[in-house]
Amino acid sequence: MAEYDLSNRLVVGIAPSALFDVSDSHEAFTRGLDEYRRYQDEHIDDPLPRGVAYPFIQRLLGLNDLRPGDPLIEVIVLAKDDATTGLRIMNSIAHYGLDITRAVFTGGKAPFAYIDALNVCLFLSGSAADAAAASAAGYPAGQVLGRTALETDADDPHGLLVALDFDQVLADDEAETVYRSSTFPEYLAYERSNANTPLGEGPMKRFLVALGRIQEAERQHSKDFTAYKPRVRLAMVTARQAPAHERAVRTLRSWDVEVNDAFFLGGVRKAHILAVLRPHIFFDDQINHLEHAQATVASVLVPFAARGSAEQLDAPPTLDSAGAATDAAARTAKRG
Repeated sequence: MAEYDLSNRLVVGIAPSALFDVSDSHEAFTRGLDEYRRYQDEHIDDPLPRGVAYPFIQRLLGLNDLRPGDPLIEVIVLAKDDATTGLRIMNSIAHYGLDITRAVFTGGKAPFAYIDALNVCLFLSGSAADAAAASAAGYPAGQVLGRTALETDADDPHGLLVALDFDQVLADDEAETVYRSSTFPEYLAYERSNANTPLGEGPMKRFLVALGRIQEAERQHSKDFTAYKPRVRLAMVTARQAPAHERAVRTLRSWDVEVNDAFFLGGVRKAHILAVLRPHIFFDDQINHLEHAQATVASVLVPFAARGSAEQLDAPPTLDSAGAATDAAARTAKRG
């Protein structure tokens, strides 16, 4: 078999707890590993219900028709299951017709250790502990929350709208650190004086840049097929306001990325905007923003505070497909 190169693709690593609703198997897991294995074996042909990230993944994979035979997007299952309990997961993927053919089953160990080897730019899990541990190890991880996005879209049934916060999601925590240690006027003055200095990259920067490359592929495709309507839209939804907005825009430009929509809300509740925008997925580092948004939008908590925090790696082991528990530390409210 010829080597399959992942270097020129957008690669997402996904835990079963993000792709599917695993509440049934989670209940079995609480009764012990043997009971979990028996339950999964008995239900091996019963498809798992769709989970929070399912519509996002389905639409993302749909973009592979832009480059038939040489996919732009690769989604790889990263799970703590073993190969046997993983059979139900792979059977569920086949049932829904998702083009996911690669998987890593680690038999109880942390699967995110393989993120770099697989060129993964986004790892999604339903487990707060696993997302925090991956983030602590420096990986681009997030915990899915809330409900799935609406799967029907009268305007564009194949479109994909991704919305992201800026500070501590796309960019690093430099501005956040200044904000916390200064008065608000001092923070605005700092951002104004540094407007031409791009911020460092945050955990989701590579993911955004990869989406930007797909948008460029769409633009090239539309030159050959004039009837083609681009499907990917990117939105930035941030608590920044003028004059701090300029540094965010210039930072994106330094990465050669442009967003279609930008919302500089200056304290306005993000959920109000998201209810109208209706992204298929929204990334933020603050649980207080997501607590309001997750009722209507598939949401991802980016545990930036866990980055570089070694103690997060000592979180108790859970099985990915049973790990939808909430981590209290990941629910600490922050500004962002």
